[in-house]
Amino acid sequence: MTAALLEVMEVAKRFPVKTPQGKGELHAVDGVTFRIEAGETVGLVGESGCGKSTLVRLLTRTLPVSDGQIRFLGADLGLVDPRDMPTHKSRREVQMVFQDPHDSLNPRYSAFDTIAEPLKLLGEVKDAQEIRRRVEEIATLTGLPHELLPRFPHQLSGGQKARVGIARAAVLRPRLLVLDEPTAALDVSVQVVILQLLRELKRELGMSFLFVSHDLNVVRLLCDRVLVMYLGSVVESGPAAQVFANPRHPYTRALIASIPGTGHDALQHLLPGEPQSPIRMQGAAASTRCRFLGRCPHAAGECEQALPLLQQVAPQREVACHRAEALPEF
Repeated sequence: MTAALLEVMEVAKRFPVKTPQGKGELHAVDGVTFRIEAGETVGLVGESGCGKSTLVRLLTRTLPVSDGQIRFLGADLGLVDPRDMPTHKSRREVQMVFQDPHDSLNPRYSAFDTIAEPLKLLGEVKDAQEIRRRVEEIATLTGLPHELLPRFPHQLSGGQKARVGIARAAVLRPRLLVLDEPTAALDVSVQVVILQLLRELKRELGMSFLFVSHDLNVVRLLCDRVLVMYLGSVVESGPAAQVFANPRHPYTRALIASIPGTGHDALQHLLPGEPQSPIRMQGAAASTRCRFLGRCPHAAGECEQALPLLQQVAPQREVACHRAEALPEF
């Protein structure tokens, strides 16, 4: 099998915490495995607090992993000296679009300076004319009029700032673009325009996307595959069209049923209770129960006895659920 563009293998991230009961560890990401192929758009969804943002920070190497491997084009990024990471090829080939375009832009940088910064830091472009050519080229591709390039963030609209953020991430023509809720802070009308821009940019530059979002409608429209996270782990993955048409995990069903206009009764799939704590006390054994047990309407005895692992249930479909084959029609 040829190496994927990005391979994530049993990746975990734990943070030490102090509680009234003593010291423990917060398991923010817990044994996540997936691949992203060249030219693919993968959606990552889940409730707030499920570990999406922490996983993004691990993939972009702004946080070190506690366990597991992250491979980019077959190379283990964990073996790269942290001092070499700022200039490592993965830094150029993996770029990020942040959630809030306003907060992610330096107020003292013009749009031109913001877009040019990666070229100066990572692109090894020294010639001022070449920098200007590259900035104007990506501005055109992202629909940013050249007359806006001298402007500062406070002089730009929300949609224009979003285009600057996307242009900054794409100016190096990376192979993988990680998009963390890129449309969440925008008006609905602007969201539509930015999503169309992303489609065109992917087609023009041939990039892969990891699209992190809580907006399932956007994920359904934009993504080839989808990963569903719950309490730090992936509980379902597969082609987006198949997952949305026939989700095989009770948690995924509840998420999709909550989308207005899907024809599903959200109340029927409403989840009771609260997620279990992701904190494990020092010296305590790992739980062997299903993480979703306390909220699952389909739980059975086996769910109390063993933690379900991600298993293939159909071609390209994986689910971490003992009851996946026994669930009623969705």
